[in-house]
Amino acid sequence: MTSLPPISVSDKNSFANSDAIRSTHLHLSLTADFDRKVLHGHVVHSLSVLKDSVKELVLDSSYIDVKAVTINGTDEALEFVVHDRHAIYGSPVQIRFPRALAKGEEIAVKVVYSTTKDCTAIQWLEPSQTVGKKHPYLFTQCQAIHARSLVPCQDTPSIKIKYSADVTAPAHLRALMSAVPKDEVVSGSHKKYNFDQAIAIPSYLIALAVGNLEGRKIGPRSTVWSEPEMVEASAWEFVETEDFIATGEKLLTPYCWGVYDLLVLPGSFPYGGMENPCLTFVTPTLLAGDRSLVDVVAHELAHSWMGNLVTSSNWEHFWLNEGWTMFVERKIIGRIRGNAEAEFSAIVGLKALKESIDHYDEIKTPQYTALVPELGGVDPDDSFSSVPYEKGFNLLYYLEVQLGGPSVFEPFVTAYVERFSHKSITTTDFKSFLYEYFNKHDHSKIKVLDAIDWHTWFHGQGYPPVKNEFDQTLAKACDELAKRWDSARASDKLDFSPEDIRNFSSTQTVVFLEKLLELTPLPHKLLAEMDKVYSLTSVRNAEIRFRWQWLCLKADYEAIFPAVAAFLVEAGRMKYVRPLYRAWDKTTNGGPLARKTFLDNRSFYHPICAAMVAKDLGL
Repeated sequence: MTSLPPISVSDKNSFANSDAIRSTHLHLSLTADFDRKVLHGHVVHSLSVLKDSVKELVLDSSYIDVKAVTINGTDEALEFVVHDRHAIYGSPVQIRFPRALAKGEEIAVKVVYSTTKDCTAIQWLEPSQTVGKKHPYLFTQCQAIHARSLVPCQDTPSIKIKYSADVTAPAHLRALMSAVPKDEVVSGSHKKYNFDQAIAIPSYLIALAVGNLEGRKIGPRSTVWSEPEMVEASAWEFVETEDFIATGEKLLTPYCWGVYDLLVLPGSFPYGGMENPCLTFVTPTLLAGDRSLVDVVAHELAHSWMGNLVTSSNWEHFWLNEGWTMFVERKIIGRIRGNAEAEFSAIVGLKALKESIDHYDEIKTPQYTALVPELGGVDPDDSFSSVPYEKGFNLLYYLEVQLGGPSVFEPFVTAYVERFSHKSITTTDFKSFLYEYFNKHDHSKIKVLDAIDWHTWFHGQGYPPVKNEFDQTLAKACDELAKRWDSARASDKLDFSPEDIRNFSSTQTVVFLEKLLELTPLPHKLLAEMDKVYSLTSVRNAEIRFRWQWLCLKADYEAIFPAVAAFLVEAGRMKYVRPLYRAWDKTTNGGPLARKTFLDNRSFYHPICAAMVAKDLGL
């Protein structure tokens, strides 16, 4: 048992032999040691044998210190090897059984272990890195293949597991997980929290946070959690959450997870949100003070069906999670705020898709612009972009239009969720069911489906093969204002005022700036005038700040450098951080300062974000 085990048959990014023996439930028993910055304890895997003569169990791990392995609740030690690290997929743990197991047998394997400082799923924050500045904090982020650095497991979305956990932490801190809390018991200076997740989930949805946390009830099924200093603002910002849940239920199926809580994390959280079941993680950059950015919650809530219930079987089919979620998010927004708002969101999404395609072309990895990319031997994080989100959305929107509109397509969406809930599926499964559904309900649509260029949609690189047309009502004013600024390049008389954008929504201001980003960079005098009349540098809304700073960096406008540096050490969200660092690095004099800012603050960023920015900057 010295050579690496083979890569999984069903998932090119996992070593787990889940085709032979499959974990169905795991119990985590962990203690959070903030002094040593490790989680230590054990995991018990309940396993079902799927084939005859199974002699071993292979688990994924990454930077995990495995101490012992036993079987069936006994002290019987099992032989195991933690293999040398694969550069991307970590160190498989190969566990030998005392005898060959027969198909249908059920066993339990206990792995005693601890995490290490290199575990990429976990970020340990010093008190100085939190809002309150008094207490340490930890949170996990397991998507895509980082669960293996939290717990030795079969780290693939091709299988789903139920889990329970007990987590011991300092008594003055609170632990939360992507599960339903059961009880908590104080013992001296520590408190043990117990959790249960009774619905099977993929490993990447296991999540844990421990910190100085308070909760505020914001609906019959929802509590918002954050550090005390942010809890009132967070509760106010996300008060619409129950409306999102109820609208999703009307569109799809009943919400089955029991609770839908939100955790507002410290600024280093690398994503806008993470759809951990029962406990969505969100970035504090959503706290705009005017509820203008809460659509991210609609997105994460939509994952309760698309991704968490119906799951892509591996990361090559990630669009089944994200493209479907964008589609449902915009359905929810359309029902609450009107179709013009939903389609305006789709226009913003097209710009994000263009940015991702342009970036992959620039770094000569256009294969990641395919909706179903080839990811063998690849870190799935490298393929994370707007492509699965927006290209996937555009396919589904196109299908809806071609098949006869929402009245025809939405019943299929509900049937899709009903058919594939609690399963992990591929793009082929999706397409086959699409044909099956319309063959049964309206056979005339089969000709429509046959006319679609499926190969180019799924495997073609670059832009979608068809350009969808979206409602331009809200975009028109943005386009007209951008043209005015573009025309002002040669003018000595500038006729702009705060009234230009006074009636804009924040999204309209974002689109106005994106229109300018598509043009030749503006002269510095125009950027200075724009900031004078619109006060963009001082705006609180993170989406506007991001586009404004990006626009200035593309124009080599050094006056923006201090604001960029401040934003980059306040918000660790990769959507902002990566493009801004790349743009700053390309300015005439900003490269050294961009690198210094990153290196001086590297510990602020989540390990996933830090690794990606380091690649972007060639460090």
